[in-house]
Amino acid sequence: MSSRIKFFKEALKNLKTLGTVMPSSSFLSKRMLREIDFSQAEVIVELGPGNGAITKYIIEQLSPIARLICFEINNNFYSQLKEQKHPQLIVLNVSAGKIADELKKLNIKKVDCIISSLPLTILPKEVSEEILLKAFEVLEDNGSFIQYQYSLSYFKKVKKVFRESISVEFEPLNIPPAFIYRCKKVQ
Repeated sequence: MSSRIKFFKEALKNLKTLGTVMPSSSFLSKRMLREIDFSQAEVIVELGPGNGAITKYIIEQLSPIARLICFEINNNFYSQLKEQKHPQLIVLNVSAGKIADELKKLNIKKVDCIISSLPLTILPKEVSEEILLKAFEVLEDNGSFIQYQYSLSYFKKVKKVFRESISVEFEPLNIPPAFIYRCKKVQ
């Protein structure tokens, strides 16, 4: 069975936590990653990687010393990600809200970049706010937080955390088309 069909079936069962019925397109994946300096990044975190549509592009560009830590709460997607068995990939079946605690267990003090596919607009307010605050907390100074959403309705909440260091792009070649929030941690 194709990965798109598997994703669609899983999405129908878990629309409230996935927020979409299709995996990210290669166009969205590549656009989200294009400004990351993979030669310098040592720790990259992916929140809500789903079936790994973006994950595979991250892995292709990791430097030999980098690690990719994925937070995925959906058990089926977690299992699919674990099948990749890449030596630089760590897959956790834990909520993104626990990012600080989990990184501490891995002895990781700061993160260079966070890539998020979480459906922040449909998560409970306190959950999405906790995720944003914890993500900001674990980022290195000048670290990047890259998030896509299908509308601009969450922009003000992201801007509240990342202040003026945020820009928005639009990727029409995705189903549905998506907005990409690019944020920097500036103290």
